[in-house]
Amino acid sequence: MKTKISSLVLAIFLILALTACKAASPKQTASSQPQTQTEASKAQDETKKAQTKEGKILVVYFSATGTTKSVAEKIANIENAELYEIKAAQEYSSADLDWNDRSSRSTKEQNDKSARPEIASDTLSLAGYSKIYIGYPIWWGEEPRIMDTFVESYDFNGITMIPFCTSSSSGIGRSGKNLEENAKSGNWLDGQRFGANASESEIQSWIDSIK
Repeated sequence: MKTKISSLVLAIFLILALTACKAASPKQTASSQPQTQTEASKAQDETKKAQTKEGKILVVYFSATGTTKSVAEKIANIENAELYEIKAAQEYSSADLDWNDRSSRSTKEQNDKSARPEIASDTLSLAGYSKIYIGYPIWWGEEPRIMDTFVESYDFNGITMIPFCTSSSSGIGRSGKNLEENAKSGNWLDGQRFGANASESEIQSWIDSIK
């Protein structure tokens, strides 16, 4: 009789123990969730820190005919960068760009190193940018004076500045150096000249060479 009672007690004890284990399982699963979320949060924080340290990339460009715009868009696509277009308050007409006309607007501006055409684009915030590509066409062997307006309007300290230009024949010349001297800030690299039909692979090779 005692043996039967003992067996019954033992069976009840085992049932209660198993029930308790099953009840505890959800708690263990639940307690593991905060740990997983914490690890994910840490990974996200590290990624954000890395992105902040590296900084964003911006492609700034002025394009009167669309040629420089095309190259700028290809650079932005390769670098996963943002785009900012410098727009003249008074747009340039075909007559304005006639280099054969000594009285054309662009000819007069290029002959006057103090000329500073007004920019109509919204004011740009450079916060968070570590690298800026700055593009323009070559006019009369130099950068358009509106580019001087732009670089004199901002502080590029702590930012790597990379000029690029478009031209059918002229090289980049002193245009990059002129911008650097007028800006008086930023870490300026040597620039690159591209033709109207510059391919993305050509631009990629240039970008790879300066990284």
